[in-house]
Amino acid sequence: MEDRIRSRDLIGKILVSEESGKKFGVIGDVDYIIESGELINLVLVQPTKHSTELNLQEDEKGRVLIPFSAVKSVGDFVIITERDVV
Repeated sequence: MEDRIRSRDLIGKILVSEESGKKFGVIGDVDYIIESGELINLVLVQPTKHSTELNLQEDEKGRVLIPFSAVKSVGDFVIITERDVV
């Protein structure tokens, strides 16, 4: 049986780099396409100094966006591949 996680279960999890182990911040929202349900971005509400120094894409409210394609795994933390973000 395949493990599944709902997008709402991502909210509040800490985003961590697979390569460096550095924290990016806390996930506050998820951007997706309504028609297909395709996840586009994870929205950080509490970005760390590390993520703000990388000059990552931001939304109209100034929140840092992480492409969902960078997500490697989800557990207690959400692990991303940093080279897919920068």
